[in-house]
Amino acid sequence: MKTILILTDQPDRGQRLAGQLRPLGEPLVVDLLDPYQARNAPDLTQVVAVVGDASLAHSQQVSGLHKYMHRLGPAQVPFLCVLHEDSPRAHLQAQALGATRTLRADAVMRDLLPSLRSLVPGEGQAEVRAAIAEADTALTRIFDLGRAGSGPAPAVAAAGADLVVGALNKADIRGWLDVVWRFDDATHQHCLLVAGLAAAFARQLGLRAQDCRDLTQAALLHDLGKARIPLAILNKPGRLDADEMTVMRTHPALGIAMLQGQDYPAAMLAVVRSHHEALDGSGYPDGLTAKQIPDLVRLITVCDIFGALIERRPYKRPHSGEAAYDILRGMTGKVDPDLVNAFKPIAEAAGSAMASASAA
Repeated sequence: MKTILILTDQPDRGQRLAGQLRPLGEPLVVDLLDPYQARNAPDLTQVVAVVGDASLAHSQQVSGLHKYMHRLGPAQVPFLCVLHEDSPRAHLQAQALGATRTLRADAVMRDLLPSLRSLVPGEGQAEVRAAIAEADTALTRIFDLGRAGSGPAPAVAAAGADLVVGALNKADIRGWLDVVWRFDDATHQHCLLVAGLAAAFARQLGLRAQDCRDLTQAALLHDLGKARIPLAILNKPGRLDADEMTVMRTHPALGIAMLQGQDYPAAMLAVVRSHHEALDGSGYPDGLTAKQIPDLVRLITVCDIFGALIERRPYKRPHSGEAAYDILRGMTGKVDPDLVNAFKPIAEAAGSAMASASAA
C-alpha cells in the first residue's frame, strides 16, 4: 500500500488534508509536536510522497520536518511543502528542507491533490473507468429494482456506495466527472454525478469513513423515484410543461414508498423525500422550512443543485463550474450558506475538469 506522509503541527488540519489525498495512497498523519510520535517513528518504507503542513517560523517544527526528510533522504520521495507564512524566510526554509514544490496555504484545498498527483504515479485511467463502470452497474441494479416496484435492499445500496467511494479513491472528482459525463442516460449520469460530488464533499469536510459512505449511499438513492416516472417525461429532449412537471415532482414520494420498511436509517429516507426542499419553505413536496431540514438533506441538496447545473442536456448547455457555483451562492435563503462556502473547492475542481474536457 502506497503511503502519503503528512507532517503537521495541527492534526485536525492534517486529517482534512488526508481526506483530499486518498486517491494517491493511504495518508499517514504525523503530529510533529507530539513527543510520543517523535519517539516512536512510523514505518516509512512505503512512503511515496511527503506533505509538510507546519509553520516554518518555529524551530521545533522545522527540526521535525528535517528529521523525517533526513530519514527518507535516500528514497528521494517528492516533498510538497505548504507555506503558512508567505515570506522569503519560509521559501528559503522550504528549499533547505529539500521541497520539490511549495504551495501557499490559502490555495491548499484547491491545489494540493493536482499538485501532488503530478509528482506521484497514479492509477491508470483504465482502472478508474473500470471502477466507475462497476458503480454504474450497481446503480443500474438499483433502478431496475425500482422499475419493478421494489426498492433495493440496504445491502445493495451500501455496496453501490462502496463502489463509488472506492472509485473516488482511485480518481479525484476531476477523474470521476470526466468519465461520468460520457454516460448517455441522463438519470444515471445525474445520480452518479451527485454521488461522486457527495463523496468528494464528505472527504472535503473531513467526515468519518462510515459517514462518507452513508452520504454517498443517500446520493445514489435520492432520485430512485424517477424509476417510476414515465420515460416520455424522464427522457423528454426539452423542458417539461406544467403537467409534466407535476408528474416529475412525484418522484420523492415514489422513492420513499419503495424504501420504507426496509431498515434504511431515517436520515437516509429524509434525503430521498426532502432533497428538493428549501430553507425558506418554497421547496417540495412538503414545503419544509430550515428547522425541519436535516444536515444530510442539506448536503445532498447542494450537490444535487450543482450537479444539475453542470450537466449536459439536449436542451441546454452546461454551466461552467464557476457560473454554477455563483448560482448556488445566489440562492440566499434556500440552501445552507455554510455548506455552500465549504463546497467551493469541489466546485473549483469540477470547473477545472470541465475546462480540461473543453480543451481536449
